[in-house]
Amino acid sequence: MNLHLDDTPLTQIETDCLVVGFYQSDSLPPAAGAVDEASGGMIRRMVESGDIENGLGKTSLLHNVPGLGAKRILTVGFGKPEKLNLARFDRACLAAGKALRDYSFTECHVSVHDVAFDGSDAESRLRQAALAIHRSNFLYTTTKSPKDDAPAPLTSASFQGDRQWESAIQQAEAFAVGYEKARTLGDLPPNICTPAFLVQDAKAIAEKYENVSLEVLEEDDMAEKGMDALLAVSRGSELAAKLIVLKYSGAAKDQSPVVLIGKGITFDSGGLSLKSGENMMQMKYDMCGAAGVIGAFVACARLQMRVNVICIVAAVENMPDGNACRPGDVITSMSGKTIEVLNTDAEGRLVLCDAITYSEQFKPDVIIDAATLTGACVVALGHHATGLMSNDDELAGELVAAGDAIVDRAWRLPIWEEYQSQLDTPFADMKNVGGMSAGVLTAGCFLSRFAEDQRWAHLDVAGSAWKWGSNDGASGRPAGLLAQFLLNRSS
Repeated sequence: MNLHLDDTPLTQIETDCLVVGFYQSDSLPPAAGAVDEASGGMIRRMVESGDIENGLGKTSLLHNVPGLGAKRILTVGFGKPEKLNLARFDRACLAAGKALRDYSFTECHVSVHDVAFDGSDAESRLRQAALAIHRSNFLYTTTKSPKDDAPAPLTSASFQGDRQWESAIQQAEAFAVGYEKARTLGDLPPNICTPAFLVQDAKAIAEKYENVSLEVLEEDDMAEKGMDALLAVSRGSELAAKLIVLKYSGAAKDQSPVVLIGKGITFDSGGLSLKSGENMMQMKYDMCGAAGVIGAFVACARLQMRVNVICIVAAVENMPDGNACRPGDVITSMSGKTIEVLNTDAEGRLVLCDAITYSEQFKPDVIIDAATLTGACVVALGHHATGLMSNDDELAGELVAAGDAIVDRAWRLPIWEEYQSQLDTPFADMKNVGGMSAGVLTAGCFLSRFAEDQRWAHLDVAGSAWKWGSNDGASGRPAGLLAQFLLNRSS
């Protein structure tokens, strides 16, 4: 979808649909007030009669409003002004976007960034509104036949404003493209989105954007480097593992890069520790960490941010066969540390630990991994917050702030030394699971052992990257959080 600015007076703009916001109060935001005045007070009368709902996320479609060039008006409720914040503003804009997507028209003009609240400015509200409208316009169609009654996503949306806000629109569009990339990859079926497919997708990214290069390590390359933890996961699959390394050079060569690492388990059967059949079909989403870092990388390259970024995707399929890793096996990671595998379904940490060790050669400023790592994170935080663990307070603070700024939020969890003892075993340097209690934390503790000399953070997106048991599909998270983190560093 194309996003652009248009400073034509609101009452004169010709569009299929004009989108304006309303408070749940007697006052009208400026855009709604202008529409009300042009219509001879019709809008206020409809608010007072309840024909226009102004509760948070409520929408109404009005036709043939007098005094306007727009054919229709979509009203959007932002709730009580004293409760409004960026997260609630985002929810209302997402609701508006979903409503727009499901109508038959394909273009609109949006003026909701005049809905003000404390701690925000018009430019940031414009960016958030544009991003939300674009995100909610997403419709998965890759493997579906078109239907006559299917929703008609927007092809174009203009926003009230002039060139002074061009950077806000550009950022929104870049972030939206990143989210869309992550969602598309996450939603693709596992027979299509294989490790080899992710390689081809990475090649397309490298060809499309400036200052981007690509390196792909095959299984022989990984074996030569001693990446036996990653390869142990791949042993049960007929599909070869790939280590995808996308490099973006947007700053001076001597500037240490940000390394983003994504867990790319394109399908997770659990291996010999086989998952139950009830929800196994959702395990195509076990590569959403990889999808999220790829999405953030695309947003960075599209904006040509002034930062160096290394994006590493550990792309593997976890399947059971006669050569699969067994519970009880002891494997040696690239770092030289040995791991007793007690559960082959705790495989994400095995591919990530070797990817973390591999990334050290780039002398990174920080390393951030993203993974749908533990069901325990969903139990702890549900589907709203990403779990964040880090060995560096400053880095953790930067990530939390970035998530808050783009409403792709994370919540920091502890990885105290006391939890490390749950990984002790008499048969190796560590085991790959720490038991039922604090499962999300012991997974983070496991990874921390491979980043002891690095500024490192781990994002567990098991709950935020998609909603278990629903038909909503992938969310694209944490592409927004990571893209905002990179943008902050670029600035």
